[in-house]
Amino acid sequence: MKAEIMVRRGVLAFAFVGLFASGGYAQSQDATPQQQDVQSDKKDIRNDKKDLAKDRADRNADQRDINHDRTDLNKDRADRNQDQRDINHDRRDLNKDREDRNADQRDINHDKNQLALDDQKYGANSAQADRKDLRTDRTDRNKDQRDINHDRADLNKDRVDRNAEQRDINHDKKDLSTDRKDRNKDQKDINKDKKDLHKDRKDLRQDRKGRK
Repeated sequence: MKAEIMVRRGVLAFAFVGLFASGGYAQSQDATPQQQDVQSDKKDIRNDKKDLAKDRADRNADQRDINHDRTDLNKDRADRNQDQRDINHDRRDLNKDREDRNADQRDINHDKNQLALDDQKYGANSAQADRKDLRTDRTDRNKDQRDINHDRADLNKDRVDRNAEQRDINHDKKDLSTDRKDRNKDQKDINKDKKDLHKDRKDLRQDRKGRK
């Protein structure tokens, strides 16, 4: 009789142990997916933070490029405007030198006519025939021609410089437009990363509540 009671008690004890063990195993099985969700959410949050930091760094770099492009653009515009002023100045000098050269040529022509008249009146190479004015006017005319040649060279050089500055301006405008597009795209990425981060944090809070 006692042996039978002992056997029954042993069977009951074994049954309770098995019941508790199976319950604990079931609980551990149920907790594992939630833990995995929490870990996955934390990993997503870390990745979101990395993406956000990278996009912010890219956006800031693009903004620095934009500021640099603006500085270059303003400098090139100032240089281009200075070159245009130089061109205008060279044109005025060139026009003035041409007027002087033409006036000198008219003086030379007048002196030649006067010298011819003097030669007819006083004879060739006479003391009365004044050849000094002719030499002076020719010297002035030649000087004015050299000034004209110099002004033309300056004008051509300033035009080359002006055209080069205009090309730089056009290039700076393209760079500025590209950098603005990149900056705006990075800003959109930042906004998207913020939304992703907010969503992943929300998921994490929900998964943690699910564990409880």
